[in-house]
Amino acid sequence: MDNSMPTSRRHLLFAATAILGGALSNKFLRAQSPRDDFERTAADHLTPETDAAIERALKYLSQRQTDDGTFAGSGYSRNIAVGSLAGMAFMASGSTSRRGPFAKQVEKVLGYVIASGDANGFLSVADATSQGPMYDHGFATMFLAEVYGTTDDSRVRERLAKAVQLIIGTQNMEGGWRYQPRVGDADVSVTVCQMMALRAARNAGIAVPSETIDRSLAYLKRSQNADGGFMYMSDGGPSKVPRSAAAVAALFSAGIYEGEEIKRGLEYLRQQIPRAEDICRDTHSMYGLYYSVQVMWQVGGEAWQKWYPAARDALLATQKDNGSWNDPICPEYGAAMACLILQMPNNYLPIFQR
Repeated sequence: MDNSMPTSRRHLLFAATAILGGALSNKFLRAQSPRDDFERTAADHLTPETDAAIERALKYLSQRQTDDGTFAGSGYSRNIAVGSLAGMAFMASGSTSRRGPFAKQVEKVLGYVIASGDANGFLSVADATSQGPMYDHGFATMFLAEVYGTTDDSRVRERLAKAVQLIIGTQNMEGGWRYQPRVGDADVSVTVCQMMALRAARNAGIAVPSETIDRSLAYLKRSQNADGGFMYMSDGGPSKVPRSAAAVAALFSAGIYEGEEIKRGLEYLRQQIPRAEDICRDTHSMYGLYYSVQVMWQVGGEAWQKWYPAARDALLATQKDNGSWNDPICPEYGAAMACLILQMPNNYLPIFQR
């Protein structure tokens, strides 16, 4: 191994055959073949400055983590969604709950998520500040799915399977989900969160009925406006970039790569190149960047070549000296999201893989 590489890149290579079993190692090997020039050259965007920014952010998160797996800070310090995103940020750098430089941090997040599940499979902490309990559940389910491929721990499969069943059982008649774990109304943002969790679970080998996915896809398609963006709820409303990026990412995750919905959605999103002045502007800015970079990663080509460097440079320009970002939700959330965005070219987490 080349010891002249930045530490984070050496960790990535070290973990290439450790994370998520054979599927990930095969993906890594494919990324080295001439047929996958895009994935192979995408790593060139991970400049030394980017590596340093990622290392500072991961160090910040590790220092903020408490013994129980939560993150010391503002009102969101005990939020499972924030913790789960941080756990995935550590994994995207090359660690699992058993191996790698941040194995202890991943394991502590895992312990917290597992302990927080109730008898019905719901993953949330009642007294933690939240954007909505089903956001907590969705991101926690995704984290469990990403971990599941790295361990034979029966606790992980049990919690993951129950979490998936709760999502399936709370889908409403429209095909979507809302803030609470019950059949009621729905909105695009929470629906996308559950769709991505279900895709991650399917990747990990957990059964998800095709009917559940088909109904959620129909809900998303009904929620698209004529301009290509997506409304908040299917009964009407203006398009917004964050939820539109999330919706297109969810369509991709369900295997929809072509068609009028994709064409119009991409045309809408391509008008919004990331800018430093938009980072941490409001509670939805990191969320929107997180999903839009996923979309452009899947599209590849010129879209990716424009989008990732713009997002990278905007994030590097706004990172604080301690490794965090001034996100309105909390700095730990900002750091976790930024790490996931910046590490997209690593292509390590199955939920993000092309």
